[in-house]
Amino acid sequence: MRSPKELLRATRPFAREVRWQSWWHLLTTILALAIPLAICRLDWPWYARLPFSILAGLVTVRLFIIFHDHQHGAILQNSRLVNGLMTVFGLLSLNPSSVWKATHDHHHHHNSKDLYPNIGSFPVLTVDQYRQASFWKRLGYRVARHPLTVVFGYVTVFLGSMTTLAFFKNPRRHYDAVFAVLSHVSAIWLLFASWDDRILGAILPFAIASGLGAYLFYAQHNFPGVKLHTKGNWDYVSAALRSSSFCDMSPMMHWFTGNIGYHHVHHLNAKIPYYRLPEAMAALPELQSPNVTSLAPWDVLACLRLKLWDPASETMVPWPKRPVEQPAVLESLVEAVEAPRQRATS
Repeated sequence: MRSPKELLRATRPFAREVRWQSWWHLLTTILALAIPLAICRLDWPWYARLPFSILAGLVTVRLFIIFHDHQHGAILQNSRLVNGLMTVFGLLSLNPSSVWKATHDHHHHHNSKDLYPNIGSFPVLTVDQYRQASFWKRLGYRVARHPLTVVFGYVTVFLGSMTTLAFFKNPRRHYDAVFAVLSHVSAIWLLFASWDDRILGAILPFAIASGLGAYLFYAQHNFPGVKLHTKGNWDYVSAALRSSSFCDMSPMMHWFTGNIGYHHVHHLNAKIPYYRLPEAMAALPELQSPNVTSLAPWDVLACLRLKLWDPASETMVPWPKRPVEQPAVLESLVEAVEAPRQRATS
């Protein structure tokens, strides 16, 4: 077995794009998205257009992965046309470049090391940290990790965290977040004439893409068997291989999701183009025993029920069975109610 440095070197041959393949994947994906979106604008009954709306949502995930690889510098660099297309797509998809680079690059360099607030990923508290946290911190943490927050990623992740909150936290740095929201809303309003067209042609596809994308990002780092690091024993290669999952999907779903299920390989070397991730995994034995999850309902539930990191067992665990201490205000109310009763009995 290779040492960590040797394994990183062994991935370098795969971190070279095949230029014509990159162009082929980009252009065919744009065409695959344009066709169902065009059908969603036809004067058909809504139920006849609904399957194409769902299809558009799935293809949007694939186009997002191409955008993601371009942002990593893995594909189609030094092309003004592609740079322009990816900038426009980032704005329309509520992924302004300033926010994306700041959060996602941090995530890659600190995967599983900085648990809270865990910039660029879902926050993680240890069991003790959660028990000692204030009421408001626990509430915010529960909201951040609630399944509905993942499902409704359109509002919570993209309209919320990636644009609105980012702008208010640092308006000077993330001014492009305002352009992203304006571009997104304007495109929906101007490109589609009626509300059923807007819902089927834009809102529903983006809601599907956002929800699926948010879940995949959650499950890639919150799964049974994940290893997190809280005592300074962190290293990049171990975090890539043990703190990132492989999501086992059908070939069709791997296509829709741009092979992002090969997430441990991607975290090991983000310069590997997404279409070469399976090739890298097949060639390097060290990458062939990952932590595995899937989109099966039981695996989705197993990931979503994980809430806290337990350093003692070195596992992610559900919410503690023992109730957390009541806030002081509740204790005072209980005492006020019980005091007259105790005086009467005495």
